[in-house]
Amino acid sequence: MGWFGKKRGDSPGYEDNAALDGFGGYQPSDSPGYTPVPETPASAEPEPQKPAKQPMSRSGRRAMYGFFATLGVIAVAALANNGDRSSDSSAPKTRTPIVYTPSPQVVAPPVTDGWQSVAAKDGVYAYDVPPDWTPKPGTIHGWEKGSQVPGITMVASAFVGEGYCPQEKRSRIGGSGVTKVQVAAPAAAAEKAVNDLAVSAYNPENGPLTAKITPEPAQPAEFTLGTGKKVPASIVLAEVVTPQPGACGVRRALVGVLAPELGDDSAALAVYSGQDTPGAADRELILTILRSYRGVPEADRKTITPPPSTLR
Repeated sequence: MGWFGKKRGDSPGYEDNAALDGFGGYQPSDSPGYTPVPETPASAEPEPQKPAKQPMSRSGRRAMYGFFATLGVIAVAALANNGDRSSDSSAPKTRTPIVYTPSPQVVAPPVTDGWQSVAAKDGVYAYDVPPDWTPKPGTIHGWEKGSQVPGITMVASAFVGEGYCPQEKRSRIGGSGVTKVQVAAPAAAAEKAVNDLAVSAYNPENGPLTAKITPEPAQPAEFTLGTGKKVPASIVLAEVVTPQPGACGVRRALVGVLAPELGDDSAALAVYSGQDTPGAADRELILTILRSYRGVPEADRKTITPPPSTLR
């Protein structure tokens, strides 16, 4: 796995923190993202700009994802000037504190006892993760498209085992997020998302494709819309074995996807986790996360504004 500009196998995909608008973090003007409300079918809109085939700089990536909303610009305060050049140079200098006010966010109650929910920015859908996971609903993460890998982008993210590998402080055991799949049939959509994630996360972006991916047959599931209506869905799990994972890489992993029947632009939930490290998500835990994916009734959505924080 790899961040932009880093070797795959050392860390878990690129990441951009953003205050996201629209379904799944895709701007309505940039993407055909589907809002799971049955009475109002999602309208087809222009697709977001596809990533370039060659690795890009961080500035190029941010331009590529035009739908990233700006979280905020924090200016660094200048050190206070005592105004007296003859004063002792060892006199303590002060830094003006900076107050940062986070943007409002929508939260939804979990449906799994003892777990915590991860909701889309607009709150139309959510899923649950265990208490030792870290929800980061405003984070977009994934793997860049390369000459040998398809790439994948996920929003409404959550992670487990951050910094587990001493050689890579940004390493993670696993994570989750919602990804757009332009396939109508749930089983086919789940199979595509599993393959895109497994191939992209556990192989070098320019090959060789050495990870062995063994998918299981699709199993039926359901997805509950915000109105309470249930639609068909499919779950696909796949085992991944990497022969030479590297110092912080993963030798064995499990990848799972639940794709609901939402039209040509399905919004699938993907979960992935290494299997050889304490704290990893096993098969049953991944299935529980996937089955918690649902639409959120409007009455259950609550907008909160996190308190300001002072940076010194």
